Amino acid sequence: MGDPVVPPLTHWGKHQARVVGARIAAAAAGEVAYEPDRAAPVPQVVFSDPEVASVGMTEAEARDAGHDVVITRVPTSAAAGTGLLRDHVAGQSQLVVDAQTHLLLGATFVGPEVAELVHAATVAIVGDVPVHVLRHAVASYPTASELYLRLLEDLPREFRRPRA
Repeated sequence: MGDPVVPPLTHWGKHQARVVGARIAAAAAGEVAYEPDRAAPVPQVVFSDPEVASVGMTEAEARDAGHDVVITRVPTSAAAGTGLLRDHVAGQSQLVVDAQTHLLLGATFVGPEVAELVHAATVAIVGDVPVHVLRHAVASYPTASELYLRLLEDLPREFRRPRA
């Protein structure tokens, strides 16, 4: 299938520089650098008003890759913290979750300053953190990060505990 096409973003370049630096340092020490078994998902942000931030697969990409997915979508205004940013919060936020593994495959946020939310989704994807564990991450109140809790609460009840 080949490597995914990654836009030439600054944060991708910085990541690649860290990987190369680790390889050089390991070789100098006579060691082998740690290499993950898959490509890292690269977050993307459009700094518009409202902002658009995403990481991982979209619903269509996940389905095309053969995943059975569950989508959860809430208005970005669904968290108390987003109301503090401005009076009228436009946008939707969405998670794409694998129905079998209960792992996060992708996330998209549209709203004011949502670029700050995408890193947590990136960590969840890279770390293969199941959504029943993500539900127990305490979001600071009142912040936009509460959107994760709203999104996770909207998943089917069986996603709230480890898979049998």
